[in-house]
Amino acid sequence: MNTHHRITGRHRLMLLLGTLLTLGFLTTSLGSYFVSKREIHDAIVDRELPLTSDTVYSEIQKDLVRPVFISSMMASDTFLRDWVLHGEKDVTLITKYLKEVKSRYGAFSSFFVADGSSTYYHAGGVLKKVRPDEYRDIWYYRVRAMSEPYEINVDLDMANRDTMTIFVNYRVLDYQGRYLGATGVGLTVDAVRHLLSDYQKRYQRSVYFVTQTGKVVLFGSQPLPADDIHAVSGLGAIADRILANPAGSYQYRLDGRDHLLNVRYVPELKWYLFVEKVEDDALSSIRRALYLNLAVCVGVTLLILALTGVTLRRYQQRLEQMATTDKLTGLANRQTGELLLEHALADARRSQAPLAAVLIDIDNFKDINDSHGHLAGDRVLTRTAELVAANLRASDLACRWGGEEFLLLFRNCAGEQALLLADKLRSIVAVATIDVDGTAVHVTLSAGVAQYASPQTAEQLVGRADQALYAAKRGGRNRAILQASATESGD
Repeated sequence: MNTHHRITGRHRLMLLLGTLLTLGFLTTSLGSYFVSKREIHDAIVDRELPLTSDTVYSEIQKDLVRPVFISSMMASDTFLRDWVLHGEKDVTLITKYLKEVKSRYGAFSSFFVADGSSTYYHAGGVLKKVRPDEYRDIWYYRVRAMSEPYEINVDLDMANRDTMTIFVNYRVLDYQGRYLGATGVGLTVDAVRHLLSDYQKRYQRSVYFVTQTGKVVLFGSQPLPADDIHAVSGLGAIADRILANPAGSYQYRLDGRDHLLNVRYVPELKWYLFVEKVEDDALSSIRRALYLNLAVCVGVTLLILALTGVTLRRYQQRLEQMATTDKLTGLANRQTGELLLEHALADARRSQAPLAAVLIDIDNFKDINDSHGHLAGDRVLTRTAELVAANLRASDLACRWGGEEFLLLFRNCAGEQALLLADKLRSIVAVATIDVDGTAVHVTLSAGVAQYASPQTAEQLVGRADQALYAAKRGGRNRAILQASATESGD
């Protein structure tokens, strides 16, 4: 990206930011202007409806604590686990057990699915065999694969005429922690429905639950005009926006009246809780100092834009440097090096000029880290990079390729000449002394040299240089080796 594009982009961002700030401050100012007029409205939206929503949500959670506790006891019951481990021999025993749980705790449903036999047991006996290809058994295989001990799921109860039921599905493990199956109890949604009706009468608000697709599944004594919020006039226009957020306050118009709505997502049920009230009362209005607010907003906007412009310019410069430069050595990083390599290959193809790639590796670098510490290793890398960069030609390119490896590109340079240049760098580093906290450290380099031969790819060229580097390592280190031509090496 050139300077002109960067400046244009920054100006566009500033213009967008200024527009957003202006719109935001204008909206705030106008909101302040009508604050008194909206006092009752805000009280309903910000306090009354959320408070009702919180209360209903708390009651639901309280009703779910008991079945979770019961399911937990079932999952850890020694009888249940021993019965499974002994081969599920007497079905009457498990049936009697589930019936007793259902009766003692007043549960709507109790069940156990054995993983070994895939049998679904309930208080009335054997219901079925669960199968992974049966859509109504998906819940079991989801529970089987999950890491959490239990889940709360709303589903139809096959053992009770497909009654809509809130199930607590608890994983059962043996004494060694191996999965045995799933057990739990169910709570009929009628209990929650009675709760909703009670709140509708007490607070004069409509309370209902909606699925993630918009279907109204649970309501009190006052149902909506339709069984899907998309089909409700006014509400349907904002239905998708409501369902796309976990919580929020909304307003819509139905039958000539404004409806104020608070929505929150209930993760335990995977439903949305809707609490709404019709806005009937007359609203008073008192004017505010709108122009003073606008003047303050203009000043604040200009100040923010000025500070943002300075910050963006400095941040952009810093980002460009970080994106292209290795932080430790100051050389080009691997990503930039790959781009430079591709450009160098393209230039070599066009000009037919020779190009050589050199991979340099610091010998026994791990020993330096082990003997002197990683900070000393960083110092060695930094000093080696300085020595290499200081002794390159103006046309040469260098980058940190990874770890203690550096990639050099010698333009207009054949293989033999590149070998001499690489050996020169090796000699310079070999005689240099690197000071590490007062200790003189000497390092050596191994180098692999490969000359580019069309139509090689960048990966093939670097790969040949890497082969030469390994040959230098195997040959005793502290040396530079030229890889054979592409034809001779079999590329």
